[in-house]
Amino acid sequence: MAWAEIILIMSENMLSAKGQRWSILFVIMAIVIGISSCRQIISSSAAETKNQLVYAILTDPKTFNPALSNESPNIFGYVGEGLITEDGKGKVQPALAESWTISPDTKSVTFKLKPNLKWSDGQPLTIDDVAFTFNEVYFNQEIPTDTRDILKIGKERKLPTIKKIDSNRIQFTTPEPFAPFLRTLGISILPAHKLRPTINQKDEKGKPLFLGTWGLNTKPGDLVSNGMYMLDSYTPGERLVFKKNPYYWRKDTDGKQQPYIDRIVWQIVESTDTSLVQFRSGGLDSYAVSPDFFSLLKKEEKKGDYKIYSGGPSTGTTFLTFNLNQGERDGKPLVDPIKSRWFNNIKFRQAIAYGINRQRMINNIYRGLGAPQDSPISVPSPYYLSRAQGLPGYDYNPQKAKSLFTAAGFKYNDQNKLVDDQGNLVRFTLLTNSGNKIREALGTQVKQDLALIGIDVDFTPIAFSLLIDKVDNSLQWDSFIIGFTGGVEPNDGANFWSVDGGSHLFNLKPQAGKPQLTDRKIADWEQKIDDLYIQAAQELDEGKRRDLYIETQKITQENLPCIYLVNALSFSAIRNRVKGIDYSPINGPFWNLHELKIGAE
Repeated sequence: MAWAEIILIMSENMLSAKGQRWSILFVIMAIVIGISSCRQIISSSAAETKNQLVYAILTDPKTFNPALSNESPNIFGYVGEGLITEDGKGKVQPALAESWTISPDTKSVTFKLKPNLKWSDGQPLTIDDVAFTFNEVYFNQEIPTDTRDILKIGKERKLPTIKKIDSNRIQFTTPEPFAPFLRTLGISILPAHKLRPTINQKDEKGKPLFLGTWGLNTKPGDLVSNGMYMLDSYTPGERLVFKKNPYYWRKDTDGKQQPYIDRIVWQIVESTDTSLVQFRSGGLDSYAVSPDFFSLLKKEEKKGDYKIYSGGPSTGTTFLTFNLNQGERDGKPLVDPIKSRWFNNIKFRQAIAYGINRQRMINNIYRGLGAPQDSPISVPSPYYLSRAQGLPGYDYNPQKAKSLFTAAGFKYNDQNKLVDDQGNLVRFTLLTNSGNKIREALGTQVKQDLALIGIDVDFTPIAFSLLIDKVDNSLQWDSFIIGFTGGVEPNDGANFWSVDGGSHLFNLKPQAGKPQLTDRKIADWEQKIDDLYIQAAQELDEGKRRDLYIETQKITQENLPCIYLVNALSFSAIRNRVKGIDYSPINGPFWNLHELKIGAE
């Protein structure tokens, strides 16, 4: 599960009446910059090719090394490919693998590789590359990769074993039945001929050179890919350009090589308002429609020569979480002990949930195009539990919030401010990533809502890179609003719910190579969720498997490590010149990118 990928949600804005006026003013101010940027793209494309697809991302990628990436945007959906892939409905399909067979005991899967596969540099892609990718990279304890978390199996967290059968077959064997195993093998296969030397050679600190390989300063020509595209150029803070991989394996029924689109251009735009300007002025081919501008863009469909596609409830989640980490580093607690005592009180978290007016968020921020989110599991997933099916909810109830605070030992002072049992004023910092206007609006409303129940919140949007550093590295923060991508398979979120997982953000264990902690504590409910995810992955009966995930959802809603906010409806505006769109709420508008074509303007 990539915890940054939600930042690809475009054009989100402040939505109160006052905020809307400021938003419109900002858009007007941004037009000069936006149109200028668009003209630069259009001019460039006219000189080179019209057969390209252009859209915006909010921030630069963090690495060009797939094993070291745990956020979005990343380039690997274009330049990388695994043994399998998923279609628009989340169904597993062959990719580099031609076929596979599953043993009767379900613990072994044998893959047959497609013939004559090649890397983008023309070198053969072989079974040896597959074995190298897993045994020497993803399973290598010296490589701090989140990918390893989703491949660990059972209570003992063992990894699969891999055996080369012959020149085109390889067998993966799990220590016990592992229901989501096949779906996990869409991770990028890596080129042994390029990367093996960086695994074997060490730097002056004794660490593999691989850790510094394929960073953002790497020349695009030095990157080797097996996906549809290869990186052609990267200008930090401006754009990434991808060109077709001449050795990509896909061909259509007439034998013509796919993809059909020559170039993909990512325009780096640090404000979703500016993205809107660029889309409306014709500089972008795709725009993820935020609720605040749905009506405006719907009216302009014909004039703008685009169509808004609707996919129903989105797979992503947006939530507020508190730092529950009670650990110390160098004898100093990560979180102020006074605040930590609040955050780790279940009644405190429940009271906060009752104090947030999510229906107001839906009405004002999402313009009615959303619903309360109560579960960490994606709404389109068959494992999702709804309120109607018994999942607890936290409808806005400030009186209930106050009574929970009182039951937890808090009280109100003469100024009607909430204080704890030692007289400390309840005040904390709330972070989110700047530039994402929906999140900024959510944070503003949370601040307002909690003020009504006597809590001062210091809401501070910061650059996404700074947020990642605080959460992943320093581990020093109070609370933040962020989002996760999702999908049909709950085990994709195992590294979030595993107590030692690389994305267990609310109580994170330091990454390998970082200063470690003392006195980090794991709550009973926290461990129970971890155990249930392991059991669910072991269970092959779909009914029983769903029951296990139902129990996890009930535990998360009772204990609220994350306070889920709103599930937005999924909309994308796509230029009519892009032909072949088969919109999917699970995998987006471009899941079948290899089949898309650019038609007449």
